[in-house]
Amino acid sequence: MNKTFKIYAVIFIVVMVILALFEVNKTESTDWWKNFKTYQKSPFGLFIFNNEVKDLFKNKIKKINQTPYDYYSENKKKPHNILVIEHEVDSESWNKILDQVSEGSDAMLIVSEIPKEVSDSIGYYDSKLSFEDENVLKLTDIKYQNDFIHLDKFPSGRGFTFIKPGVEVLGKTVEKNNSDQANFIKVNFGKGHFYVHSEPLFITNYYLLKKGNVKYAQDVFSYLDDKETLWFDESNSKASQFFLRFILSNPALKYAWWILLGGLVLFIFFNAKRKQRIVPIIDPLKNTSVEFVKSIGNLYLQEGDFHDMMAKKAQYFLNKVRMDLLIDTQNLDEEFEKKLQLKTGKPMEMITEAVVFIKKAQNPYAHVMKEDLAKMNKLLDQII
Repeated sequence: MNKTFKIYAVIFIVVMVILALFEVNKTESTDWWKNFKTYQKSPFGLFIFNNEVKDLFKNKIKKINQTPYDYYSENKKKPHNILVIEHEVDSESWNKILDQVSEGSDAMLIVSEIPKEVSDSIGYYDSKLSFEDENVLKLTDIKYQNDFIHLDKFPSGRGFTFIKPGVEVLGKTVEKNNSDQANFIKVNFGKGHFYVHSEPLFITNYYLLKKGNVKYAQDVFSYLDDKETLWFDESNSKASQFFLRFILSNPALKYAWWILLGGLVLFIFFNAKRKQRIVPIIDPLKNTSVEFVKSIGNLYLQEGDFHDMMAKKAQYFLNKVRMDLLIDTQNLDEEFEKKLQLKTGKPMEMITEAVVFIKKAQNPYAHVMKEDLAKMNKLLDQII
């Protein structure tokens, strides 16, 4: 056993002992995360609501583990109730829900943030209206005046603003230092209705366990007609969660996961540092293109064969016309000139003059001067 391995082993043992001491001496803390998951028994989970929901809806509720888009694409339903509780729904699914409501279904949305697809379609907006630590949820109907919920833990403070005429306010948030604000509304939409509640805390474990609070929840859901209710809740299915969600939700597995990742990082860091070879410095390849061009240019300048240079320039130009503009260059006639003029947008006089120079360059017996080469070169560069 070498010295390096002994050092790593000692470090690992020390870390494990420290974590064990933390685990033994730690106090159990309450998870106040607003998860709204049906399998969570934490204060703001929906475990109790999920167990009691069948009695609440007289066994006429069905939990759907599909998106509304997928479900309604496969199933045709007569008018029914739709329930969505603090759940992200894609735009296509919201459009399906809007279609169902317009055809006579009723939808109850219990969400702290109203989807833009819904608010834009039926004409209301929600916002953060209060930052009070406590408030009371009450219904406006006089027969429900004695049924209310006192929110003493992390109320969202959200409510409705810019409510259009015809929207019925069914519930309000009452606070000491603020005026009452609407938090539960009814909106007519086509042949059906939307019931929207902006404070989903009232159906969480923490509040349903308090005496008297169940009555408020019953009152809220009593606004839905006595017909089949579809609860879209596919993201709350425990089996559909990513495996890391399960690992991180279990304290023992969470510590084991982070120790494993930390150990792998340390191993990779020290092992790579120890075994990495020196990377040799390789000089980049020199660009000799400029020198090559200069050499060729000097060669032509010394030879003074302007006719050959004109022929090569014409050949290069025609090749570029074929490749870039897809024009046949076999016959340099009027048809060719018209096509070239249409593709480049250059004046016809310039095109005609350029073709004259090209034909002259292709004629092996033509007398070519230095000025001809310069003028043709300038013309062809202006065309393409």
